[in-house]
Amino acid sequence: MKILMVGDIFGRAGRIFFTEITPKLKAEKGIDVVVVNGENAAHGKGLTVSIFNELLSGGADIITTGNHVWGNKDIFEIIDREPFLLRPANYPEGTPGKGFCIYPYRAKNIGVINIMGRTFMQPIDCPFVCAEKIVAQIKDQCDIILVDFHAEATSEKLALGYFLDGKVTAVVGTHTHVQTADERILPQGTGYITDLGMTGILDSVIGMDIETVVEKFVTCRQGKFIVAETGARVYSAVLLDIDDSTNKMKNIERIYFVAD
Repeated sequence: MKILMVGDIFGRAGRIFFTEITPKLKAEKGIDVVVVNGENAAHGKGLTVSIFNELLSGGADIITTGNHVWGNKDIFEIIDREPFLLRPANYPEGTPGKGFCIYPYRAKNIGVINIMGRTFMQPIDCPFVCAEKIVAQIKDQCDIILVDFHAEATSEKLALGYFLDGKVTAVVGTHTHVQTADERILPQGTGYITDLGMTGILDSVIGMDIETVVEKFVTCRQGKFIVAETGARVYSAVLLDIDDSTNKMKNIERIYFVAD
């Protein structure tokens, strides 16, 4: 089985590029299932109902999120009824939505867990304890378990990777919008990358217009950021190649595609 996990879709340009590239990649590489982080898809923050449907139509099967999940009030229309739309599992009890799902594909059940980090992020329940509990809950129901760890610190991401090594199929980081070149299979067999990167405008500051962000750092004044809309586009992802007979990782391939 081949599973594509795509880095944070950022704004309109990111959505368009995702829908252009994903069907081609699926055909070219024989991809079965696509997991995408969509928390920045609606003008940089959150999701709308129409954009959620746009990502599904463009090739996404499961959509994860992160700290910007509540950035658009439209999310509350679908967060409780869409089975394959996730928010971080370690939000407090009673938060709308769910933090994991089990996606059936042919004879396989694919568990996807969405977790958020705490280092340099908002206070939230422990991602390690939360992930461990969910894995224990679903491991007997799943052939494959994937974790989207939406976190800032590379150390926290790598620590979770080792913490879950051998217990899940893959741990991939999201949130920083800069793809890391450390994709590998950990000693106990779990696929890992610190950050998938971003799908959006390359000539930007993690998706935002360069000038507005530079001005903030130079003047120390908070201005309104503008989503970058023009320039070269980047598509960032990893392709997980999983053995059908053992459900173990065979290979993790980093994908970084740039086009005008």
